[in-house]
Amino acid sequence: MTKVKIAIIGAGSVAWSTKIIRDLCVTPGLYGSRIILVDINKERLDLAYGFATRYASEVKADLKIEKTMNRREALVAADFVVNMAMAMGHGYYEKMRMISEKYGYYRGINSVEWNMVSDYHTIWGYYQFKLVMDIVRDIEELCPDAWLIELANPVFEITTLVGRESKVKVIGLCHGHLGYKDVVKVLGLNVRDVEYETIGFNHTIWLTKFYYKGEDAYPLIDQWIEERAENYWRRWRREQKNPFDVHMSPAAVDMYRTYGLFPIGDTVRNGTWKYHWDLETKKKWFGPIGGPDSEIGWNIYLENQAKEIEKIKNALMKSGSLTDIYPPVRSDEEIVPIIDSIANDKREIYQVNVLNKGVIDDIPDDVAVEIPAIIDSNGIHRITRNKLPKRIMNYVMYPRMIRMEWALEAFLEGGRDLLFEWLIVDPRTKSLRQIEEVIDALLSLPENKEMARHFS
Repeated sequence: MTKVKIAIIGAGSVAWSTKIIRDLCVTPGLYGSRIILVDINKERLDLAYGFATRYASEVKADLKIEKTMNRREALVAADFVVNMAMAMGHGYYEKMRMISEKYGYYRGINSVEWNMVSDYHTIWGYYQFKLVMDIVRDIEELCPDAWLIELANPVFEITTLVGRESKVKVIGLCHGHLGYKDVVKVLGLNVRDVEYETIGFNHTIWLTKFYYKGEDAYPLIDQWIEERAENYWRRWRREQKNPFDVHMSPAAVDMYRTYGLFPIGDTVRNGTWKYHWDLETKKKWFGPIGGPDSEIGWNIYLENQAKEIEKIKNALMKSGSLTDIYPPVRSDEEIVPIIDSIANDKREIYQVNVLNKGVIDDIPDDVAVEIPAIIDSNGIHRITRNKLPKRIMNYVMYPRMIRMEWALEAFLEGGRDLLFEWLIVDPRTKSLRQIEEVIDALLSLPENKEMARHFS
């Protein structure tokens, strides 16, 4: 058992913080640790703290849980910093999206090829990048040996940015790779007999290895497509209620046929404008809801978030046991297991976002990739050298990497011309006037005074 100090920034994001707290409570190897919850929203912070202290008490977890609105106070001598904060919040980005759509940019100027996920803000994510780099500078000063575990999007851009601009030890995490379980379930396989590997960029990962009981399982995908997909889709279109139920959608199969490997997790939500041109196009490829990133699907997601907050509030107001609602079992999330592996030298394989350093051929060393890696008390050990098919590299990875580079250049250097360059290649752009007007409209928002100066 090792006692560590863990600062959780953005703890008011209760969908994440409740999972982390539950996982900490069922990890005896971290008992005795000090957990500091941090948020600038007092109401949400109090909610997270109320849940955490009561849950830990119910399961008799030996954790010292504190709360603060002072980030620097929380970071002093921290061993791990978990960042899941979204600067400005969802409401701000929905406002930006609404303005973008007024000028002809459906789902916002950030929705571009291989970057269609609704909270994955890059070119207009100035405040998000700034927040992360402020956190990084605080870590350098107050806890230079700490590990930064980055959960907040955009994980690809942020992990690359931090890896280039700082010596802080950073691991980007996303649970999208767990989408392989949905593939396995639809195929009717036992997940315990499956061996898999997914590599790529965050939200752009591909099933590079897929074995069932030691045999290549890709033929099972091919057989399913040939013999069962159409029947599955007919039923799926009638019954689909979850906007995230897209892992075996027509879009996923079409990407497989086009690029040669099966897309996993959030990769299916991305793609090119072929799948996203308008709501009817989205419905064709992702079902009647149009996928999680349509105007229908994303509203469902935001509504469900609000319902989860109310669920926690109501649970805390009642005298019953929280464990009846949230059983004390470890989730599939890797945050706490990774902390346990580093703190207690438990050598395990995890799916992480780290700088490439030669793992994927033809990707620069200083670009973050999502790969399986071994983690123990000595840190991250990249496992093997991999190569992605030429078609995926040329039509997916390179275009996605260029967008990342443009977004980081815009944040680091500023200037209105970089916003112009982002939009002049957008297929939704019909005129130079359209570009100038949407830039003016976005930068004229009162909330964007600082960003307007940056892009002046």
